[in-house]
Amino acid sequence: MKSLMKYIRLSRLDKPIGIYLLLWPSVLGLLLGALNEGYIDFKNYLIVIAGAILVRSCGCVINDISDHKFDRLVERTKDRPIASGEISLKQAWGFFIVLSIASLSLLLLTPTITIKLALSFSLLILLYPLAKRFIKAPQVILGITFGSGSIISYSLQSGSFSLSIIILYVGLVAWIVSFDSIYALEDIEDDAKIGINSTPILWGKKTVPIANILQLLFYAAIALIAYLNAFSAFFIVIFSLLLALLYFQNKLVKAGRYLDAFKFNNNIGIVLVTGFILEIFFI
Repeated sequence: MKSLMKYIRLSRLDKPIGIYLLLWPSVLGLLLGALNEGYIDFKNYLIVIAGAILVRSCGCVINDISDHKFDRLVERTKDRPIASGEISLKQAWGFFIVLSIASLSLLLLTPTITIKLALSFSLLILLYPLAKRFIKAPQVILGITFGSGSIISYSLQSGSFSLSIIILYVGLVAWIVSFDSIYALEDIEDDAKIGINSTPILWGKKTVPIANILQLLFYAAIALIAYLNAFSAFFIVIFSLLLALLYFQNKLVKAGRYLDAFKFNNNIGIVLVTGFILEIFFI
């Protein structure tokens, strides 16, 4: 059991917030695909859920392999399995290969277009840990990567891409950059000391205002999608809830509770997915 737990910790399955924040964009893409085609294949939801778990796990493992020397120097990450020596690099690579094979096996259940899209975006999973060393705003790479779940899942349900999925993807990238920038505020001092880039280091005191603007851009994208797809007046209630959630998130940020503010975005995903489901299937 102890051996199993260290791999669970390596893949962060004991901290599922990352799975949720990867899952909601994917579910939104799937729902837009269902709206475009006029039907839903519930098997696709199982594929998306399994994919979110596997992809996030792969991302965590490759990130910890790449950053194990840096993780030892950061208070929040020094006890991670590789950084602490609990798991060797060889063992971690072996686990990553197992997760990658499982991910590729899952792709065999999907259309050819989905396979091509998933393999193309998967390269970014390997790029992100390196991006923190060479790119001033690595959160943008994370946004492009996490947001791609919407396009990949959309292709499961629909073979013809719509304007709505493009707008959703752009909006999701803005949202992800926003909440990951808030998350990065937690480590800003350690990151600066060891030479890792982040948007808070780049933006400084403007980080929170910029993060709010990005989140409002995401909301604007959602509003445009609602307009293009003739959502009912009920969606105003959902939109009002989203604005209220942004307000409460900012209260957490002002209190210096950056990690809690990051996790709070799970509520935004839940409300938004619920709103889409109600609009598409019940209203």
